[in-house]
Amino acid sequence: MDYVENRMAQAAKPTPSPEVQTLATPINFILLSLFLLILYYQIRPKPKVVLPAAPPPVVFKTFTPPTLLPYSGENNMPVYLAVRGRVFDVTSGRNFYGPGGPYANFAGRDASRGLACGSFDEEMLTKDLQGPLDKLEGLGPDEMEALKGWEERFEEKYLVVGKLVAVGDEGKDEVKA
Repeated sequence: MDYVENRMAQAAKPTPSPEVQTLATPINFILLSLFLLILYYQIRPKPKVVLPAAPPPVVFKTFTPPTLLPYSGENNMPVYLAVRGRVFDVTSGRNFYGPGGPYANFAGRDASRGLACGSFDEEMLTKDLQGPLDKLEGLGPDEMEALKGWEERFEEKYLVVGKLVAVGDEGKDEVKA
């Protein structure tokens, strides 16, 4: 008789409707969890974006060979080099122009003759920093063309931060016709 009573008790229990049975599937739980996760990522507080500090403004200056020399990248100084009288800030290329780089001997110097000749040797640099600037005399048309290519590359890539003049010419303004 117990069997009959158990069957009667089971029949008396309400069974879930077919709609409820079809909603409670494992895939629906996974989809609900995914939906809640996506919703959380959309409405959670986001960290504020912090922009890097702007570099200090660079003032166009007049350099002489001795005043340009400290800008060789040593002691956390910027890296400057001059090409045909224009001083470029090549600090962003510190791996090339800074200490230990392949062009390091040009840092803080007039690199015109060395770039024109394709030579990175020290003898391409002006020895007398107090003397006149290199007028690039003795360079052929091919070397001048190579120098022009280097100058164009520097103009595209780096900021001009000043001009290079001979010692004693700092206060003189050049008038170009």
